[in-house]
Amino acid sequence: MPRRLWFLAVVVLLILPLCALLAAPSLRAQDSKVMGEVKLQGATSVEKDAGVWVDGEYVGYVKELKGNKKLLLLPGKHQVTARQSGYGDFVLDIIVEPGQVQTVSVKMSLLPGATTPKVTSELKLTIQPPRAAVFLDGSYVGHAGELGGSVHSMLVSPGTHHIKVELPGYRTFETDVTLLAGQKSEVKTELVKGSIEQADSEIKKFE
Repeated sequence: MPRRLWFLAVVVLLILPLCALLAAPSLRAQDSKVMGEVKLQGATSVEKDAGVWVDGEYVGYVKELKGNKKLLLLPGKHQVTARQSGYGDFVLDIIVEPGQVQTVSVKMSLLPGATTPKVTSELKLTIQPPRAAVFLDGSYVGHAGELGGSVHSMLVSPGTHHIKVELPGYRTFETDVTLLAGQKSEVKTELVKGSIEQADSEIKKFE
């Protein structure tokens, strides 16, 4: 190869990565101008740990939806739903504008007559990732992070219960547990990565 052509080839190889680096921020800036950000706030731990669905799809829980998990939505109308065990659903229709930030205050209200069984068993869930949604006998009871660890667990009635754990991008985990009165039990699992299309109806389209 002639020396001049070799020199030009080297220059091109050096310039292309630099151009890519310079273009990346502009692409991110363009994306941020197209998308709108929705910030969710909760006054108490009940609201902060509430699971969030946007347009029927689970996205996480209130207090985690910030930083690299911040909620960015396409412009237009969206429905935000927050759920917490023992509380009525918080449902709000919002309009997202391009490049704008809006704040939504999540407020949960206790369901009438919601009580803890007089005779209970204790169930602890140690699950990774901790942001996964947990369903007990078909009802959403919280995200995994608030139902396990050294201090967290939930009280359930004795008997057989069906547990389902779901998170977009992971395979659904299901198991049955049978508990005696006063018994303490623990379920441990780490979700296996998979396609978002493998998600069941509870996580993908919660009606």
